[in-house]
Amino acid sequence: MLYYLYEYCIAHGIHIPGIGMFKFISFRAGMAVLLSLIIAMVFGKKIINYLRQKQMGELVRDLGLDGQKQKEGTPTMGGLIIIMATLIPVLLFTRIFNVYIVLLITSVVWMGAIGFIDDYLKKVKKNKDGLSGKFKVIGQVGLGLIVGVTMYFHPDITVKRKYADAKEVNRNNVERNFMPTEKSTVSTVPFVKNNEFDYSGILFWMTPEKAHEWSWIVFIPIVIFIVTAVSNGANITDGIDGLAAGTSVVILLTLSFFAYISGNIIFADYLNIMFLPNMGETTIFALALVGAVIGFFWYNTYPAQVFMGDTGSLMLGGVIAVLAIILRKELMIPVLCGIFLIENISVMLQVAVFKYRKRKYGLEYAQNNRLFKMSPLHHHYQKEGYHESKIVNRMVIMGVLFAIICLITLKVR
Repeated sequence: MLYYLYEYCIAHGIHIPGIGMFKFISFRAGMAVLLSLIIAMVFGKKIINYLRQKQMGELVRDLGLDGQKQKEGTPTMGGLIIIMATLIPVLLFTRIFNVYIVLLITSVVWMGAIGFIDDYLKKVKKNKDGLSGKFKVIGQVGLGLIVGVTMYFHPDITVKRKYADAKEVNRNNVERNFMPTEKSTVSTVPFVKNNEFDYSGILFWMTPEKAHEWSWIVFIPIVIFIVTAVSNGANITDGIDGLAAGTSVVILLTLSFFAYISGNIIFADYLNIMFLPNMGETTIFALALVGAVIGFFWYNTYPAQVFMGDTGSLMLGGVIAVLAIILRKELMIPVLCGIFLIENISVMLQVAVFKYRKRKYGLEYAQNNRLFKMSPLHHHYQKEGYHESKIVNRMVIMGVLFAIICLITLKVR
């Protein structure tokens, strides 16, 4: 919004001291993260008090974990803090008609609404099961479909790939190193010399022209799967104080960096990566979300004063997935979102091993010989006697390690 004010003033010769700063993405991104952090920290307390007054407290099942019952009554739906603190700076500082910003705002509202309905049914309607799992999946699939179709068909979503023999070194002419703008389903493959992969290549039995025409058959289902998997992964990870928020900050900071360099043709040329036109604006969105999550983290660290609930966790996972997809970094998700993946796999392994042992040795043996003491994995470590804070700190450190691995893929191929 303020960017359009800047454009209006420039077009009409109106001079306002300092308004020229708004043409710089770096300035607007800095202002967005600062404002989102302030909003989350200042208004977060007011929202927490409101939720407490409305008795939106968490109902805790007795799972035999230390300190668990003390959390009963802690306000949930804290994801509303993150959503509010993100959207206000985004609307103020981004070019909101940018297709990527529209997609990301849609993702926040869409997934936030699904999570809110689930939390509302649990807390207000006293339906302990909340929103049915199939409706959650339908919502996730719906967002994946919107993102996939938009990515494939929208004319403003394009890439510029670098020529293999590019030689221009003058920063004013680096665009000569890149091929013409094209519509493509190309993505980035980490640790590979020629690190580009086109989904149309999966249709290897077709001619290149036909494969490109029909690549949406492959691309859109993959996008749907990624959005569903990552949003569920974040939801599962949100099990102890600060875990989902802490790991999400690391992931979002990494994606913010990728957004900035991918949307800047000089950095894209230097690092020999795809240049994504109009992508720079997403840096502002990603950093606004970082500030909002850090502000929420202030109240969510042990002992938590508020839980994000499905309103926050489903939204965070969905937005992270969409960010990775529009940045053409979705194939990096298993590493970048390694904590989410580990938590997801721990649940699947627990169920699979239990069913196998039950079938082979009987129910009593399966119950007494589980793979983990409890799943997801963070609960296993709680059962082992580790304090919540230690589990969160160590998982965040692991998240930083995964993020560094993703960053070095820019040079290590």
